[in-house]
Amino acid sequence: MRTEAPFRHGTPQKTAVLLVNLGTPDNADTPSLRRYLKEFLSDPRVVEIPKLIWWIILNGIILQIRPKKSAAKYATVWTDEGSPLMAIGKRQVRVLSEAFKARRWDVRVELAMRYGNPSVASRMDQLRKDGYDRVLVFPLYPQYAAATTASVFDAVFDWAKPVRNIPELRLVKHYHDHPAYIHALAESVRKHWQINGRPNFEGGDVLLFSFHGVPEMTLLKGDPYHCECYKTARLLVEELGLQKGDYRVTFQSRFGKAKWLEPYTDKTLEALGKAGTKRIDVMCPGFMADCLETLEEINQEGREDFQHAGGGEFHYIACLNDSELSAAMLSEITAQHMQGWPVDMGYEESMALELAESRKLALEMGAQ
Repeated sequence: MRTEAPFRHGTPQKTAVLLVNLGTPDNADTPSLRRYLKEFLSDPRVVEIPKLIWWIILNGIILQIRPKKSAAKYATVWTDEGSPLMAIGKRQVRVLSEAFKARRWDVRVELAMRYGNPSVASRMDQLRKDGYDRVLVFPLYPQYAAATTASVFDAVFDWAKPVRNIPELRLVKHYHDHPAYIHALAESVRKHWQINGRPNFEGGDVLLFSFHGVPEMTLLKGDPYHCECYKTARLLVEELGLQKGDYRVTFQSRFGKAKWLEPYTDKTLEALGKAGTKRIDVMCPGFMADCLETLEEINQEGREDFQHAGGGEFHYIACLNDSELSAAMLSEITAQHMQGWPVDMGYEESMALELAESRKLALEMGAQ
């Protein structure tokens, strides 16, 4: 067991929200990608292949080839602030903190990455050191999957194993059908259409929802991800008032030779291009922040697939990122999950006499 930080009787309880996203390499270079990919692809939640066989494939083949290729892709979207996922994540912390202040809530917000830095363990350590004994863990994955959300929970539980005085924990499992999430997505589409015009659905234009793919066998083994993606799409279509032929649901980012969830995004974009589709609008509802998979895979490679095949206009609708819509959604969902926790500003002052009396009694009983 770890040694606990010194405790002072009469200390008020404090609340924090830990936003957790997938992760990012520290830099867009081969060594950084090798470290990142090794951690990511070594997670048994991510790759469900017998450990010894996968270790040989990962270290003998993949980590010898893929880091250089991935580094080149990251270089095309890297910013002065670092990776888009990290830069946007920091801004999401800021806008959610401001939303809490507007509610007059005293809640700290931190960001962690499941793979790479800052790690879940390091952020939890800092929160415990700073006296936070109530933590809401909020994975930034709207749809639950064992390879994403459950892996975040693993990281939290692994951190907690050697901790003697574990903080009160609450975990957000999913919010794929939460009204605030669906509303935010719909409004982001409407705002895009206000600026760029509405697609001519009667003329064959398409709105495409591209979700991150997972191996098909995970669905067959009971993972609800596939169903939750389709429910998100259905609710979003209803909110936007679309008809059946106006949209498509696809899955991107295949890896390896196994069959993944279909239909595939790249194949669909190519087919729509060959069919002479005049305009396609693409959004990625499963991503809360733009990253390599949206900015490079969709807005660069996907655009090329579609237009090279003969398609017309290609519009990418950005993720919610750190928008006002995102802040309102995150604030509403966290509020729901923190019900019963005293988070109002002024709570500490209102408890001052009770805390002082509690400390006095503890000292009288011999507390140090």
